Formats: sequence, structure tokens, C-alpha cells
Amino acid sequence: MSLLPHVVEARFSGGRCLDLVFNDGLIKRVDFSPYIAKGGVFAELADDIFFKRFFVDLNTVCWPNGADVAPERLYEIGVTIEAAA
Repeated sequence: MSLLPHVVEARFSGGRCLDLVFNDGLIKRVDFSPYIAKGGVFAELADDIFFKRFFVDLNTVCWPNGADVAPERLYEIGVTIEAAA
């Protein structure tokens, strides 16, 4: 990708996974379980209701407690599921 990846949309896809639409049109599924296992600010994401309170801000996915992951990292670890229309 020649541009820096930005998350433009996020959708819940079950469990601790989100489908993220990036600015290049790819949709990638990201499993946040490894982050939750590390604890700290990500520990709250283990709660079903809290996990679903995600939102997109500053080009990445975020949660109300300040948890976020760099969009470049999400692009790197995400599994491509389709190209956006």
C-alpha cells in the first residue's frame, strides 16, 4: 500500500473480531483477542457490551476508555476478507 492505511469504517463480526474497511478499499478482519490477553487498557474489551462500543476516530478503531491500535498495525495483522465495492 503506497498510502498510509486508515480505517474508514468498522463493523462487529462476532466474538472479539471487527471487520475494518481501509482507505484502499480492502476489508480486513482483525481479532483483538491477543490484545485483550495482554491486559492493561485492553482488559475492558473482554466485556461483550464494552467491546461493541467501538468507534472510528483519528483513522483507527477506538474504545471509550482510550484503547486503540495504530491503523498500520491493524492493516498488517488483519486478514483480508474482501475488497470494498
